[in-house]
Amino acid sequence: MSTVQDIDLFLDEYSLEESARKIIGEIRPQWREKQLTFKVFTDGITNKLIGCWSAEDIADLILVRIYGKNTDLLIDRDEEKANFILLHKAGYAPQLYATFRNGLAYAYVPGETVTTRTVRDVSVYPLIAVTMARIHSIHKDQPHNPILWDKIDKFLSLVPNQYSSTKTQETYKENFPDGAVSLGDELQLLKNLLSEEKSPIVFCHNDLLLPNIIYKSGKVSFIDYEYAGWNYQAFDIGNHFAEFAGVSEVDYSLYPDRDFQFTWIKIYLVEYNQCNNITKEINESDINKFYSQINKFALVSHLFWASWALVQAQHSTIKFNFMR
Repeated sequence: MSTVQDIDLFLDEYSLEESARKIIGEIRPQWREKQLTFKVFTDGITNKLIGCWSAEDIADLILVRIYGKNTDLLIDRDEEKANFILLHKAGYAPQLYATFRNGLAYAYVPGETVTTRTVRDVSVYPLIAVTMARIHSIHKDQPHNPILWDKIDKFLSLVPNQYSSTKTQETYKENFPDGAVSLGDELQLLKNLLSEEKSPIVFCHNDLLLPNIIYKSGKVSFIDYEYAGWNYQAFDIGNHFAEFAGVSEVDYSLYPDRDFQFTWIKIYLVEYNQCNNITKEINESDINKFYSQINKFALVSHLFWASWALVQAQHSTIKFNFMR
């Protein structure tokens, strides 16, 4: 595997093309500047992203991601880099070319992002279930603790008492009159209840919203590993199911029903057992138990991202209504 370059540059998120040129010059010094094409991607709600390719080699498209303002409060960037390298080595992530002081550069994954329609397609969702089972089967020797509770705890500690925007503050107090205290109480309640579920701790993506799933020619790939880490197996799946509702226009009637989940879960368990040399035959009781765990953990995924959004509402420069 190629060495990841460490570039001592801090890029301006408001001058994406000019910033990306500096990184491309380090990664691909042979590319002639006049041959370069840039494309800004606008779907993300955490970071700024721009792609670059050369007319001399259009297949070699490089993405330059500039971290969103103050997102280092929410994300361990060293851990993200380690996860990126781990997943690439296992065959589940593109190559990471370089890191810089406020971002990274990596290979583009060709394909179409999954939508609220295609995520239910019989040619797509089995691939998602299988790929997730394989990533959940990545092993390390040392034992691991789930990142879930500490992450939410950290997010809640970063929620401001007073937002800089008057409108944001009014919305916050309207929805959370007791501030983050009520969310902390809910966190403790969920922690006590869900810790009893004994869901296995596995390596999770933790952010499988639909734009983070790329489909092409009978294969799916997962992108963006900022929140990846060791976590409850049922959380990763429950969080993915919650994302069926979409991001910009949320519609919870799209949450997968019991029949769909049972089919999805069986595909997942067959692959997971095979990856982990588990010979036990899967029965309806196994599926029903897993179904129950997944839907309980789907509830805590809402608390996870609500806490995250309350922090982003104060710091993010991306045009997105985090309080909605």
